[in-house]
Amino acid sequence: MGSDWPKGVERRLLDEVDSTNSYTSKLARDGHGPTWVLARRQTASRGRRGRAWSFRAGNFAASYLTWPDRPVEVLAQMSFVSALAVFDTASKYAKQQSLSLKWPNDLLLNGAKLSGILLETVQHNGRFGLIIGIGVNLVHRPDKDLLEARSLPGATLVECSEDEIAPEEFLIGLANAMEHWQSRWMSEGFVPIREAWLSRATGLGSQITARLPDREYEGVFEDVDEVGSLVLRTKSSVVVLPAADVYFRDTT
Repeated sequence: MGSDWPKGVERRLLDEVDSTNSYTSKLARDGHGPTWVLARRQTASRGRRGRAWSFRAGNFAASYLTWPDRPVEVLAQMSFVSALAVFDTASKYAKQQSLSLKWPNDLLLNGAKLSGILLETVQHNGRFGLIIGIGVNLVHRPDKDLLEARSLPGATLVECSEDEIAPEEFLIGLANAMEHWQSRWMSEGFVPIREAWLSRATGLGSQITARLPDREYEGVFEDVDEVGSLVLRTKSSVVVLPAADVYFRDTT
């Protein structure tokens, strides 16, 4: 590994795998980590709640296995840590003002989805950790038939860069950015993470729909609270949601 790779972090580069999260879960069972796993091709990509994730060769698909020494109930905050890391890495290729974060961890480029993140909790010998799966559209947009109704269209990072972006190159930047933000979270808590995320957020103060498996809420995206939950002001009350799918009002 080169000197620009984070010290003490393992890196595995795979030509093909079913899913980097599935591969990394096997490493977690054996107590590996911290480890990054990058696949040049995935055959069974997964998104949130088991949804199919469109992946084509040339795009970025990687998983990060980490064992933060933190209570399991706050591990979900690594979602915001990861989003900041992806934002900072993408900003090396795209203007920062064209990038924004959609709660809780999607990265948008000019309002279209560029990246998604999937967190899975793992356990080994009584210790809790995370597998953080990250997909970035470097050169290809997702297949339209895999997009859900009201989902944002896809964007590609190559639209903003004159040079080809290699997944291996993107991984180096991302691993270092993750090291930076995770270190801040570990040493300073969620406060600076929340502030940094809010400064990059889209949709604050706007009308949104928050969808749960069994219900929907409509209201104004008012804030993200001190633990990372979405604060939504409806016509009748203020609703605090630790998890939901968010849709902007003008999305069709």
